[in-house]
This record gives sequence, C-alpha cells and structure tokens, in this order.
Amino acid sequence: MPEANAASADAIQLASPCIAMVAGETSGDLLAGLLLDGLRERWPSLSAVGIGGPQMRQRGFEAWWPHDKLSVHGFNWEVLRRFREILGIRNQLKSRLLRQRPAVFIGVDAPDFNLELEAALRQQGIKTVHFVAPSFWAWRAKRVEKIRASTDHVLCIFPFEPALLAQHGIAATYVGHPLANVIPMQADKAGARLQLGLAPDDLVVAILPGSRGSEVRNLALRFFQAAVVLQRARPAVRFVVPAIAALKAEIERAAAACGALQHLQIVEGQSHTVLAACDVTLIASGTATLEAALFKRPMVIAYHMSWLSWQLVRRRMLQPWVGLPNILCREFVVPELLQDAATPQALAAALEVWIDAAQQAPDKIAALQEKFATLHVQLQRDTPRLAAHAIQQVLQT
Repeated sequence: MPEANAASADAIQLASPCIAMVAGETSGDLLAGLLLDGLRERWPSLSAVGIGGPQMRQRGFEAWWPHDKLSVHGFNWEVLRRFREILGIRNQLKSRLLRQRPAVFIGVDAPDFNLELEAALRQQGIKTVHFVAPSFWAWRAKRVEKIRASTDHVLCIFPFEPALLAQHGIAATYVGHPLANVIPMQADKAGARLQLGLAPDDLVVAILPGSRGSEVRNLALRFFQAAVVLQRARPAVRFVVPAIAALKAEIERAAAACGALQHLQIVEGQSHTVLAACDVTLIASGTATLEAALFKRPMVIAYHMSWLSWQLVRRRMLQPWVGLPNILCREFVVPELLQDAATPQALAAALEVWIDAAQQAPDKIAALQEKFATLHVQLQRDTPRLAAHAIQQVLQT
C-alpha cells in the first residue's frame, strides 16, 4: 500500500509538477519567462516558484525573492559587498526547496549562484537542469567539473555546446536561443522610430551601458563622454539610451556629470525598440550584443571593470573575443574596445567608422547584416518546446 501511494504521488507530480527556478538578472528573467511558456503548454497546471523577475511573474511565477537581488558582477570587493546577503538568500532557498522538494530545479544562467545550489539539491535527490551553459569554452575551463557535479541536464543556447559537454560526460540539448524567435528577421525600423519620436532620416546611435548597476557605474560615463565627442563632430546625431527603471536615475546622473544629458533621449525600458530604430549602437559586452546582432545593427562593443577584476578575467580568457557576435562568427566582425582601450575618443572614432561606412561603403554594412542573418537562422529553434521536452525526459528518468 505505501508503494501504491508513492507511485500515485509520483504520477500527480509528473502531471502537475512543482518547478523551482532561479533567474538572476534581466536577461535571465527574459529567458526564464520564455521557458515557462513551453512548460505551461506541456503542464498547464504546473506551479513555479523561486527567484525571478517581471517576465516570470507575468506567467504566474511565485517569486520568493526578486531577481535583482542577485544582480552583481565582478570579483573581490564588488561582490564581497553583497556576498553575505546573497549567500543568505541561497541558504534560505536551499532549505525551503529541500522541505518542499520540487519535481525539478532549473537554474537559469547565473552560474555562480545556481551551480552551487544545484549541486546541493542534486545530492539530496532533487533533479536539476541548467539553462544556458556557462561559458567554460570562453574562460574558466575548470568550471566544466562543477557543471558535471551539479546538473542532470544542460539546455544549451548555442549549437556547438552539446558536443563539447558530451566530451565531459554531461547530457545536454541544443534548444536554440529564445531571442532569435522574439526578434524578427527584419525589424520595423520606421515603426520603431515613430514610436520613439525620431524622424525617418535621423542618424540614430543607441547607447546601452549595461543592465547591472556595476556595469552602469563602470561604463555609462565613458559612453556618454564618447557621445559628447561624437556630437561635436556630427551635431545632427540623435542618441537614444534605453534604461531599466532601477538604473535610470544613475544613468541620468552620469549623463549630467559629463554634460551629455541635453544630447540624450533616455527612455525607460524599450531596448528592443531602440535597437530596431538605431543605425549603430555603442553597447556593453553581454547578451545585449547578441540582441543587436539579431537586429542586424552595426555595433561597437566595449567593456570596463575594476583593475583587479580585469586581471583575473584577462588571464582566464580562452579565445580572442568577448562579444557574442564575434564569438559566434569566430572572427572580429565588429570592434571590441576593452578596459584601457575603451576611451571616449576611441569609442567615438569606432562609431564614426560605421557611420562613414553607411554613407560611403554600404557593401560593408550589407556584408555584416548578411553574417548576422545567417547567425539568426542558426539560432532559431522552437526553444520553449525543445526545452520542455528535455525537462520532461529528465523527470521521467
């Protein structure tokens, strides 16, 4: 009889599973929201709990903590300032999940937080899935051992990753990149400009200094100083800055500090609308660079962090690129200006190269757009369905 009751409980859990998830920043919240679409199509009455943001909550997710509690970046003092708080959240979440025992735990990106949590849950018999393979192929190669110990299955967003993971005995499925389906193959540039109050013939530069507070603090000022330099050379340029609500005031302060505020149109959210509307973008390295590539926009990728953080990252890099468009194309299709190279003057000059190309060498722009279109096709898959199917296989093993 106890065995029958246990079998009945397992059947109920598989029919209407409780799924725990953690997404630690804006991009993870977006990916997790799309994943939830596929999970709910397969299990309409599932429950989903953990740490997440507005995209997840819109899909019925119960957020025990907001996703921005985990939004930190860098090393040493940058993380140590909030280490105790984040560690406390992880310990509380682990205890709560061990009591509740969800059918599966899905860590969405945020590997520094999620892999440790996955390992602890897996040791206690809870199945674990990691969505977005940590970039062990780009840097921190030893992390592959942590992945193997932490997760039953990895959902990969880039096509080359499953074969690399298989070499280390890690089960993985390529599910495509969700953004490749969200972003149209040909964006409505005219409609986006109308929405932002821009003229069809305006020369528009989008400035995206990052979605984390640490990124904005390290990048916004130099990005806006570059805008000032470019504006002096080309007074007709229109600059548009999408800002998440929590960082808008900080972005405005950085713009005011260098006298750029009057030259910028700062909008809350709407990063996809801004990328659709622009001619070229100055953009922080990260997921946003892939979004810009899917919008087929020329870009200048830049990044700057503390000296010590840069030394640690630089020594662990396994390939010459940091920007996702360059990594995926396996060549420098767009410029990267990192650390000391990311001066306002250099950033402005790199933007001018693309502006001049649009006016004098349109074939260069067309060639870049063709590369990005090919990349777009490679990344297009039915991500919610493929991911949900892979998770179902994990639950049934």
